[in-house]
Amino acid sequence: MGDVIEMLAAGLPAEALVTDPEVMASYARDMASFSAVGEPLAVVTPRTVEDVQHVMRTATAARVPVVPQGARTGLSGGANAVDGCIVLSLRKMDRIVEIDPVDRIAVVEPGVVNAVLSRAVAEQGLYYPPDPSSWEQCTIGGNIGTGAGGLCCVKYGVTAEYVLGLDVVLVDGRLLSTGRRTAKGVAGYDLTRLFVGSEGTLGVVVKAVVALRPAPPQQLALVAEFPSTAAACAAVCAIMEGGHVPSLLELMDATTIRAVNAMAQMGLPESTEALLLAAFDTPDPAADLAALGELCTAAGATDVVPAQDAAESELLLQARRLSLTALERISTATMIDDVCVPRGRLGEMLDGVAAIAAEYDLTIGVCAHAGDGNTHPVVCFDAHDPDESRRARESFDAIMALGLELGGTITGEHGVGLLKRDWLAQELGPTGLELQRGIKAVFDPLGLLNPGKVF
Repeated sequence: MGDVIEMLAAGLPAEALVTDPEVMASYARDMASFSAVGEPLAVVTPRTVEDVQHVMRTATAARVPVVPQGARTGLSGGANAVDGCIVLSLRKMDRIVEIDPVDRIAVVEPGVVNAVLSRAVAEQGLYYPPDPSSWEQCTIGGNIGTGAGGLCCVKYGVTAEYVLGLDVVLVDGRLLSTGRRTAKGVAGYDLTRLFVGSEGTLGVVVKAVVALRPAPPQQLALVAEFPSTAAACAAVCAIMEGGHVPSLLELMDATTIRAVNAMAQMGLPESTEALLLAAFDTPDPAADLAALGELCTAAGATDVVPAQDAAESELLLQARRLSLTALERISTATMIDDVCVPRGRLGEMLDGVAAIAAEYDLTIGVCAHAGDGNTHPVVCFDAHDPDESRRARESFDAIMALGLELGGTITGEHGVGLLKRDWLAQELGPTGLELQRGIKAVFDPLGLLNPGKVF
């Protein structure tokens, strides 16, 4: 292994190679619970494409695994180190290379933070829609790796819909360019989409061309209170069936509402069983909110409160933004699930999660991107209690099984990583799994890229 370190050092700036055990430990894992963590041989923090190519050539020559990383804000163990690997942290490749307002694209390196890109393009009257909850920390490369989503997906879609082209360093160090920077293009297989969501198992993204939109008007929000999750989910169905296109449609269950109240004293009614938050960024958002409010009332809402201006909107949305932090305060650890179901079965999903919480005697709060059926059940447990930890893991699996039973998927935006690897086979089936493993073998025949993840 000393030879590998020498080989790496021969082609890297001294500051890019980290071998101190304590420093390397800080790169060992992402934010997922119940995911194995190994000890890396080295951590490399490249600044150039050539640095990444040198790492991959060295790894291939020495048959050493490589784990690509972004900001490690992931929730599935996909960025966790494996024993003896090279951790390839791309945080320092953080240049916004170009913003083109005519073609409405940006060219960025993988370490660019999502919020930094969003603010940079906003200065030119443009908008980069994907906005994961960790947008102030997560990187564009990490978003591409997991196929990240966010609060605005109901109207604007997920990361995959904004990635037009990629530069990718392959396992043997070759540089591959995929896709385009034009508005249209269908030449050859869509390798760009193949890399989006591949979690670093096929190659290392070193540059991306992402699509931008014109900046929308300031959004206006409302909050609706419901006596049951069934009523709230009925409102969601009515909104979508009615052809409305909100820029945000989020749901919080009673457990989440009470957690937010306990942390922030927001005064949300403790008798409310579900809170629906909606927003429009249309030319006349007040009219759209009024129509949506009528649908909520018809579905059984006990109160509908529209904001009068942008400042009030932000206050209303603050409860949703605090959801995860509030639930994390309930116990010493959390597991955040990411099951997405058809919108028409959202009510069954929430009721099923409540039943699972009762069965396993655990606190499980649910916040959801209701407009696209993407639920985030948050299992709260005491990590120091072996029995409670066991029940937490079993409840997590039960939630994924429920999602599949309802015609959904085990992950809407967080990725598979280590945490959901065993469930992927159930979702894909034997033929799908065989073909996906075959694709992996074409790009990574030696199995060096992020081994043990996804499959």
